[in-house]
Amino acid sequence: MLQPEAAFGYDSGVIRRQFLQTVAAGGMGLSIPTLCRGQQPTTHTYKTAAGCEIQADVYGASPGASKPAVMWIHGGALIVGSRKGLGGQFHTGLLQLGYVVVSIDYRLAPETKLPAIIEDVQDGYRWMRAQAGPFGIDRERIATGGGSAGGYLTQMTGFCLEPRPRALVSYYGYGDIIGPWYSEPDEFYRHEPLVSKEDAYAAVGSKALSEPPRGSQRGKFYLYCRQNGLWPKEVAGHDPHTDAKWFDRYCPIRNVTAKYPPTILIHGTNDTDVPYSLSQDMDAKLTQVGVEHEFITVPGAGHGLSGAKPEEIAQAADRAVQFVKAHMK
Repeated sequence: MLQPEAAFGYDSGVIRRQFLQTVAAGGMGLSIPTLCRGQQPTTHTYKTAAGCEIQADVYGASPGASKPAVMWIHGGALIVGSRKGLGGQFHTGLLQLGYVVVSIDYRLAPETKLPAIIEDVQDGYRWMRAQAGPFGIDRERIATGGGSAGGYLTQMTGFCLEPRPRALVSYYGYGDIIGPWYSEPDEFYRHEPLVSKEDAYAAVGSKALSEPPRGSQRGKFYLYCRQNGLWPKEVAGHDPHTDAKWFDRYCPIRNVTAKYPPTILIHGTNDTDVPYSLSQDMDAKLTQVGVEHEFITVPGAGHGLSGAKPEEIAQAADRAVQFVKAHMK
Protein backbone atom coordinates (compact mmCIF):
# COMPACT_ATOMS: atom_id res chain seq x y z
CA MET A 1 0.00 0.00 0.00
CA LEU A 2 1.32 3.44 -0.87
CA GLN A 3 1.79 5.45 2.28
CA PRO A 4 2.02 9.18 3.10
CA GLU A 5 5.53 10.38 2.44
CA ALA A 6 6.10 11.79 5.91
CA ALA A 7 5.97 8.36 7.49
CA PHE A 8 9.21 7.18 5.94
CA GLY A 9 12.87 8.15 6.04
CA TYR A 10 15.85 7.52 3.76
CA ASP A 11 17.87 4.37 4.39
CA SER A 12 21.15 4.26 2.49
CA GLY A 13 22.15 0.75 3.52
CA VAL A 14 20.20 -1.57 1.22
CA ILE A 15 20.17 -2.97 -2.32
CA ARG A 16 23.85 -2.57 -3.07
CA ARG A 17 23.84 -2.70 -6.86
CA GLN A 18 20.74 -0.74 -7.84
CA PHE A 19 22.36 1.63 -10.29
CA LEU A 20 24.31 -1.08 -12.08
CA GLN A 21 21.10 -3.09 -12.46
CA THR A 22 19.38 -0.02 -13.88
CA VAL A 23 22.20 0.48 -16.38
CA ALA A 24 21.97 -3.16 -17.42
CA ALA A 25 18.23 -2.69 -18.01
CA GLY A 26 18.88 0.21 -20.35
CA GLY A 27 19.11 3.13 -17.95
CA MET A 28 15.38 3.84 -18.01
CA GLY A 29 14.88 2.94 -14.40
CA LEU A 30 11.41 1.41 -14.06
CA SER A 31 11.41 -1.93 -12.30
CA ILE A 32 9.10 -3.66 -14.78
CA PRO A 33 10.89 -3.72 -18.16
CA THR A 34 7.68 -4.56 -20.06
CA LEU A 35 7.92 -2.95 -23.47
CA CYS A 36 4.91 -1.20 -24.92
CA ARG A 37 3.58 -4.41 -26.43
CA GLY A 38 1.88 -4.10 -29.77
CA GLN A 39 3.28 -0.62 -30.25
CA GLN A 40 6.00 -0.17 -32.82
CA PRO A 41 7.51 3.31 -32.74
CA THR A 42 8.68 5.39 -35.63
CA THR A 43 12.20 6.77 -35.20
CA HIS A 44 13.14 10.31 -36.18
CA THR A 45 16.24 12.48 -35.99
CA TYR A 46 15.07 15.64 -34.29
CA LYS A 47 18.45 17.37 -34.22
CA THR A 48 22.05 17.09 -35.35
CA ALA A 49 24.69 18.75 -33.19
CA ALA A 50 28.48 18.36 -33.01
CA GLY A 51 28.20 15.70 -35.70
CA CYS A 52 25.79 13.67 -33.57
CA GLU A 53 22.33 12.68 -34.78
CA ILE A 54 19.90 12.86 -31.85
CA GLN A 55 16.79 10.73 -32.22
CA ALA A 56 13.30 10.27 -30.83
CA ASP A 57 10.94 7.30 -30.90
CA VAL A 58 7.25 8.15 -31.38
CA TYR A 59 4.58 5.74 -30.13
CA GLY A 60 0.88 5.99 -30.92
CA ALA A 61 1.11 8.58 -33.69
CA SER A 62 -2.15 9.28 -35.57
CA PRO A 63 -1.57 11.84 -38.33
CA GLY A 64 -4.22 14.52 -38.34
CA ALA A 65 -5.57 13.66 -34.90
CA SER A 66 -5.35 15.92 -31.85
CA LYS A 67 -4.18 13.66 -29.05
CA PRO A 68 -2.54 14.52 -25.74
CA ALA A 69 1.11 13.53 -25.54
CA VAL A 70 3.94 12.90 -23.11
CA MET A 71 7.60 13.52 -23.83
CA TRP A 72 9.61 10.89 -21.93
CA ILE A 73 13.24 11.55 -20.93
CA HIS A 74 15.38 8.54 -20.08
CA GLY A 75 17.62 8.19 -17.04
CA GLY A 76 21.18 6.95 -16.59
CA ALA A 77 22.93 9.78 -14.69
CA LEU A 78 23.16 11.74 -17.98
CA ILE A 79 26.02 9.36 -18.81
CA VAL A 80 24.29 6.16 -20.02
CA GLY A 81 20.85 5.09 -21.23
CA SER A 82 18.84 5.81 -24.35
CA ARG A 83 15.33 6.43 -25.65
CA LYS A 84 15.03 2.67 -26.31
CA GLY A 85 14.62 1.93 -22.60
CA LEU A 86 10.96 2.92 -22.75
CA GLY A 87 8.75 0.47 -20.92
CA GLY A 88 6.61 -0.11 -17.90
CA GLN A 89 3.04 0.37 -16.82
CA PHE A 90 3.05 4.17 -16.90
CA HIS A 91 3.80 4.24 -20.63
CA THR A 92 1.45 1.37 -21.37
CA GLY A 93 -1.32 3.16 -19.48
CA LEU A 94 -0.83 6.30 -21.52
CA LEU A 95 -0.94 4.41 -24.81
CA GLN A 96 -4.09 2.58 -23.74
CA LEU A 97 -5.72 5.97 -23.22
CA GLY A 98 -4.78 6.98 -26.74
CA TYR A 99 -1.85 9.25 -25.90
CA VAL A 100 1.17 9.81 -28.07
CA VAL A 101 4.44 9.03 -26.23
CA VAL A 102 7.67 10.53 -27.56
CA SER A 103 10.86 9.10 -26.04
CA ILE A 104 13.86 11.31 -26.73
CA ASP A 105 17.61 10.88 -26.66
CA TYR A 106 19.99 13.67 -25.70
CA ARG A 107 23.75 13.97 -25.91
CA LEU A 108 25.46 12.22 -23.03
CA ALA A 109 27.98 13.50 -20.50
CA PRO A 110 30.88 13.91 -19.98
CA GLU A 111 31.56 14.40 -23.69
CA THR A 112 28.70 16.91 -23.76
CA LYS A 113 28.22 19.22 -20.80
CA LEU A 114 25.00 20.06 -18.98
CA PRO A 115 24.04 23.31 -20.78
CA ALA A 116 24.04 21.53 -24.15
CA ILE A 117 22.08 18.59 -22.70
CA ILE A 118 19.38 21.02 -21.57
CA GLU A 119 19.40 22.57 -25.05
CA ASP A 120 18.76 19.12 -26.52
CA VAL A 121 15.73 18.64 -24.26
CA GLN A 122 14.43 22.08 -25.27
CA ASP A 123 14.97 21.32 -28.95
CA GLY A 124 13.28 17.94 -28.62
CA TYR A 125 10.22 19.65 -27.15
CA ARG A 126 10.18 22.30 -29.89
CA TRP A 127 10.49 19.60 -32.54
CA MET A 128 7.67 17.59 -30.97
CA ARG A 129 5.37 20.62 -31.07
CA ALA A 130 6.42 21.49 -34.61
CA GLN A 131 5.55 17.94 -35.74
CA ALA A 132 2.19 17.96 -33.97
CA GLY A 133 0.21 17.55 -37.19
CA PRO A 134 2.06 14.53 -38.62
CA PHE A 135 2.07 12.82 -35.21
CA GLY A 136 -1.52 13.71 -34.32
CA ILE A 137 -0.50 15.66 -31.22
CA ASP A 138 -2.44 18.50 -29.64
CA ARG A 139 0.49 20.86 -29.11
CA GLU A 140 -1.32 22.54 -26.21
CA ARG A 141 -1.64 19.25 -24.29
CA ILE A 142 1.88 17.96 -23.73
CA ALA A 143 3.29 16.68 -20.44
CA THR A 144 6.83 15.55 -19.65
CA GLY A 145 8.13 12.66 -17.61
CA GLY A 146 11.28 10.76 -16.79
CA GLY A 147 13.07 8.52 -14.34
CA SER A 148 16.19 9.20 -12.26
CA ALA A 149 18.33 11.65 -14.28
CA GLY A 150 15.33 11.78 -16.60
CA GLY A 151 13.31 12.81 -13.56
CA TYR A 152 15.84 15.57 -12.97
CA LEU A 153 15.52 16.72 -16.57
CA THR A 154 11.73 16.53 -16.22
CA GLN A 155 11.93 18.86 -13.24
CA MET A 156 14.09 21.16 -15.37
CA THR A 157 11.32 21.28 -18.00
CA GLY A 158 9.10 22.89 -15.41
CA PHE A 159 10.86 26.20 -16.02
CA CYS A 160 13.13 25.83 -19.06
CA LEU A 161 10.44 25.06 -21.68
CA GLU A 162 8.02 27.47 -23.31
CA PRO A 163 5.15 26.97 -23.25
CA ARG A 164 5.47 25.02 -20.06
CA PRO A 165 4.28 21.41 -20.04
CA ARG A 166 0.80 20.74 -18.72
CA ALA A 167 2.15 18.34 -16.08
CA LEU A 168 5.40 16.73 -14.90
CA VAL A 169 5.95 13.11 -13.85
CA SER A 170 9.20 12.65 -11.92
CA TYR A 171 10.10 9.07 -11.03
CA TYR A 172 12.85 9.16 -8.35
CA GLY A 173 14.20 12.43 -9.72
CA TYR A 174 16.03 15.27 -8.03
CA GLY A 175 15.96 19.04 -7.92
CA ASP A 176 19.43 19.72 -6.50
CA ILE A 177 22.55 18.54 -8.31
CA ILE A 178 25.27 19.93 -6.06
CA GLY A 179 24.22 18.72 -2.62
CA PRO A 180 26.63 16.48 -0.68
CA TRP A 181 24.94 13.39 -2.13
CA TYR A 182 26.42 14.26 -5.54
CA SER A 183 29.37 16.55 -4.79
CA GLU A 184 31.03 14.53 -2.01
CA PRO A 185 32.38 10.95 -2.08
CA ASP A 186 29.48 8.55 -1.59
CA GLU A 187 30.10 5.86 1.00
CA PHE A 188 27.51 3.56 -0.56
CA TYR A 189 29.41 3.50 -3.84
CA ARG A 190 32.78 3.35 -2.15
CA HIS A 191 31.81 -0.12 -0.96
CA GLU A 192 32.07 -1.15 -4.60
CA PRO A 193 35.57 -1.87 -6.00
CA LEU A 194 37.14 1.53 -6.54
CA VAL A 195 37.41 2.62 -10.16
CA SER A 196 40.69 4.28 -11.13
CA LYS A 197 40.75 7.56 -13.00
CA GLU A 198 42.42 5.81 -15.91
CA ASP A 199 39.71 3.13 -16.17
CA ALA A 200 36.97 5.73 -15.78
CA TYR A 201 38.21 7.89 -18.64
CA ALA A 202 38.93 4.84 -20.81
CA ALA A 203 35.18 4.09 -20.64
CA VAL A 204 34.21 7.42 -22.22
CA GLY A 205 35.60 9.49 -25.07
CA SER A 206 35.73 12.96 -26.58
CA LYS A 207 33.23 12.71 -29.42
CA ALA A 208 29.59 13.67 -28.80
CA LEU A 209 27.18 10.73 -28.67
CA SER A 210 23.53 10.27 -27.74
CA GLU A 211 23.49 6.48 -27.31
CA PRO A 212 26.09 4.32 -25.58
CA PRO A 213 27.92 2.00 -27.96
CA ARG A 214 27.15 -1.69 -27.72
CA GLY A 215 29.19 -3.25 -24.90
CA SER A 216 29.92 0.16 -23.40
CA GLN A 217 31.52 0.33 -19.95
CA ARG A 218 30.33 3.88 -19.30
CA GLY A 219 28.88 2.82 -15.96
CA LYS A 220 32.47 2.75 -14.68
CA PHE A 221 32.71 6.48 -15.25
CA TYR A 222 29.60 7.04 -13.18
CA LEU A 223 30.94 4.88 -10.36
CA TYR A 224 34.19 6.84 -10.43
CA CYS A 225 32.27 10.10 -10.19
CA ARG A 226 30.16 8.93 -7.24
CA GLN A 227 33.09 7.36 -5.44
CA ASN A 228 34.98 10.65 -5.63
CA GLY A 229 32.17 13.22 -5.47
CA LEU A 230 32.90 14.45 -9.00
CA TRP A 231 29.58 14.06 -10.79
CA PRO A 232 28.59 17.77 -10.90
CA LYS A 233 32.06 18.83 -12.01
CA GLU A 234 32.38 16.18 -14.71
CA VAL A 235 28.87 16.63 -16.07
CA ALA A 236 28.68 20.42 -15.90
CA GLY A 237 32.30 21.43 -16.39
CA HIS A 238 32.13 23.64 -13.29
CA ASP A 239 33.22 22.92 -9.73
CA PRO A 240 30.38 23.31 -7.21
CA HIS A 241 32.90 23.91 -4.44
CA THR A 242 34.28 27.03 -6.11
CA ASP A 243 31.46 28.10 -8.44
CA ALA A 244 28.24 27.09 -6.70
CA LYS A 245 26.33 30.09 -8.05
CA TRP A 246 26.76 28.85 -11.62
CA PHE A 247 24.58 25.84 -10.79
CA ASP A 248 21.56 27.90 -9.72
CA ARG A 249 19.99 27.76 -13.19
CA TYR A 250 20.42 23.98 -13.28
CA CYS A 251 18.86 23.15 -9.92
CA PRO A 252 15.08 22.92 -10.37
CA ILE A 253 14.34 23.38 -6.69
CA ARG A 254 15.88 26.85 -6.90
CA ASN A 255 13.61 27.80 -9.79
CA VAL A 256 10.17 26.81 -8.54
CA THR A 257 7.62 29.63 -8.77
CA ALA A 258 3.83 29.77 -8.82
CA LYS A 259 4.06 29.20 -12.60
CA TYR A 260 5.68 25.79 -12.16
CA PRO A 261 3.50 23.04 -13.73
CA PRO A 262 1.49 20.52 -11.69
CA THR A 263 3.90 17.79 -10.66
CA ILE A 264 3.76 14.22 -9.40
CA LEU A 265 6.79 12.85 -7.56
CA ILE A 266 7.33 9.09 -7.11
CA HIS A 267 10.16 7.77 -4.95
CA GLY A 268 11.17 4.74 -2.90
CA THR A 269 12.29 5.25 0.68
CA ASN A 270 15.31 2.95 0.38
CA ASP A 271 16.83 4.53 -2.72
CA THR A 272 20.61 4.37 -2.41
CA ASP A 273 21.34 6.14 -5.69
CA VAL A 274 19.05 9.19 -5.51
CA PRO A 275 18.16 9.83 -1.87
CA TYR A 276 14.45 9.83 -1.04
CA SER A 277 15.06 13.14 0.70
CA LEU A 278 15.49 14.83 -2.70
CA SER A 279 11.81 14.26 -3.48
CA GLN A 280 10.89 15.25 0.07
CA ASP A 281 12.68 18.55 -0.48
CA MET A 282 10.91 19.17 -3.79
CA ASP A 283 7.57 18.29 -2.20
CA ALA A 284 8.22 20.89 0.52
CA LYS A 285 9.19 23.52 -2.04
CA LEU A 286 6.13 22.90 -4.20
CA THR A 287 3.96 23.12 -1.10
CA GLN A 288 5.61 26.36 -0.01
CA VAL A 289 5.03 28.01 -3.39
CA GLY A 290 1.52 26.61 -3.80
CA VAL A 291 2.08 24.41 -6.86
CA GLU A 292 -0.46 21.62 -7.32
CA HIS A 293 1.29 18.32 -6.86
CA GLU A 294 1.26 14.79 -5.47
CA PHE A 295 4.03 12.90 -3.71
CA ILE A 296 3.83 9.11 -3.88
CA THR A 297 6.08 7.24 -1.49
CA VAL A 298 6.83 3.57 -2.09
CA PRO A 299 8.03 2.25 1.28
CA GLY A 300 11.11 0.04 1.20
CA ALA A 301 11.67 0.46 -2.55
CA GLY A 302 15.11 1.18 -3.92
CA HIS A 303 16.20 3.01 -7.03
CA GLY A 304 14.03 2.21 -10.03
CA LEU A 305 11.45 1.08 -7.44
CA SER A 306 13.49 -2.11 -7.10
CA GLY A 307 12.17 -4.33 -4.32
CA ALA A 308 8.67 -2.88 -4.52
CA LYS A 309 5.68 -5.17 -4.75
CA PRO A 310 4.11 -5.42 -8.22
CA GLU A 311 0.88 -3.93 -6.92
CA GLU A 312 2.77 -0.94 -5.50
CA ILE A 313 4.43 -0.27 -8.85
CA ALA A 314 1.05 -0.64 -10.58
CA GLN A 315 -0.60 1.77 -8.14
CA ALA A 316 2.10 4.36 -8.64
CA ALA A 317 1.87 4.07 -12.42
CA ASP A 318 -1.91 4.37 -12.34
CA ARG A 319 -1.73 7.44 -10.11
CA ALA A 320 0.77 9.00 -12.51
CA VAL A 321 -1.44 8.27 -15.53
CA GLN A 322 -4.50 9.70 -13.79
CA PHE A 323 -2.54 12.77 -12.73
CA VAL A 324 -1.51 13.47 -16.32
CA LYS A 325 -5.03 12.81 -17.58
CA ALA A 326 -6.52 15.25 -15.08
CA HIS A 327 -4.29 18.04 -16.37
CA MET A 328 -4.92 17.44 -20.06
CA LYS A 329 -8.52 18.60 -20.05
